Amino acid sequence: MGLERRLSRTMFLNTEIVELRQMCFTPGRVFEPGKYIAGDLPDTAFEMGLVDKLPPVRGKSEKIGDGLE
Repeated sequence: MGLERRLSRTMFLNTEIVELRQMCFTPGRVFEPGKYIAGDLPDTAFEMGLVDKLPPVRGKSEKIGDGLE
């Protein structure tokens, strides 16, 4: 039996940049794996355990926003 990892949206700030580890399908959109602002992702992604916190940023933090979808 596999381990299930369930997280709540409340563990993340709405403005926090997080990583979506695998595709998340919703009726209106398909979310590809990558970095997103937590507030932009659906609750389903958090409930299914598809979202991870990113490690702390070292160096210039203004570059973290580059590459967001």
